[in-house]
Amino acid sequence: MARLTSGQKETPLLEIKDLQTGFKIGKDYYNAVEKVSFRVDRRKIVGIVGESGCGKSVMSLSVMQLLPKGIGKVRGGEINFEGRDLSKLSEREMNKIRGKDISMIFQEPMTALNPVFTIGYQLEEVLLNHENITKKEARLKGIALLKSVGIPRPEKIVDEYPHQLSGGMRQRVMISMAIACQPKLLIADEPTTALDVTVQAQILELLKDIQEVNDMSIIMITHDLGVVAEICDEVIVMYAGKIVERTDVETLFESPKHPYTQLLMDAIPKMDERKEKLATIDGLVPSIKQMPQVGCRFANRCPKAMPECTVITPQLEEDEANHEVACLLYKNSTPMERVGQR
Repeated sequence: MARLTSGQKETPLLEIKDLQTGFKIGKDYYNAVEKVSFRVDRRKIVGIVGESGCGKSVMSLSVMQLLPKGIGKVRGGEINFEGRDLSKLSEREMNKIRGKDISMIFQEPMTALNPVFTIGYQLEEVLLNHENITKKEARLKGIALLKSVGIPRPEKIVDEYPHQLSGGMRQRVMISMAIACQPKLLIADEPTTALDVTVQAQILELLKDIQEVNDMSIIMITHDLGVVAEICDEVIVMYAGKIVERTDVETLFESPKHPYTQLLMDAIPKMDERKEKLATIDGLVPSIKQMPQVGCRFANRCPKAMPECTVITPQLEEDEANHEVACLLYKNSTPMERVGQR
């Protein structure tokens, strides 16, 4: 790889620009992801956090071009992977990229794995689809992959069915399938959900090891800030389909700026504090049919909301420390657009 000169940034592996993804409800489309822009650099782990319904998984499905046909649609923006806009590719072209260059660990391993096929069959299918190898070679490689993710007795497990494995084992199988062709980008959607804390720690350690060995980039989608602190280099905080804050992981935990991020942090139990009740965030994330089109989408739940928060739409503004936040409490950058003004 060519050496970068001082101040020169390496071309990102993935760059998303003004992405809009909508779903058809009745005759109209409603955006679940609204003008989202970010980049994933090579060999970096980027965490995307937020409550359920904030658009995290929809964004990942947009990257993979796996939105439900006839209902979900990328309605604008670019999804540039190594310079190619994935949203403009045909299904045949995407099939060459999925599983080989970009892989995904889905949220529910029990539903993501096919219950009527053995673990070995499903692993072999991935390998045979992308590599020029025989069925026998695919089986041997599948066994090696299972062993590499810490599955005991891989020679036996390869002939078993998903329902015969524990949740942690199924998640390891999903990881082995995702890394089978050594992808450049791995998208992990809530990879530790519903696993006990010991297994969670093992899965996170495994992902870190795989990322370092294979020089992969990872997008880690989670609602668990503990996972973010453990594994991520950068963090994107999403709310109601928009990015409200983005910075490196250390800065986020030391000085979160957006009120939503601060409330998420307050909800984390602390070892040195005794509380009868954990902090909560009042209200709910609005549905895609009820998204405010003007103003801050968090305004009706925000304890620091000002009157102008409902009439001025905040934009992501970056400070000198490369910390971006979309909040009217920070008015040190570009002027905001007021209703009726252009």
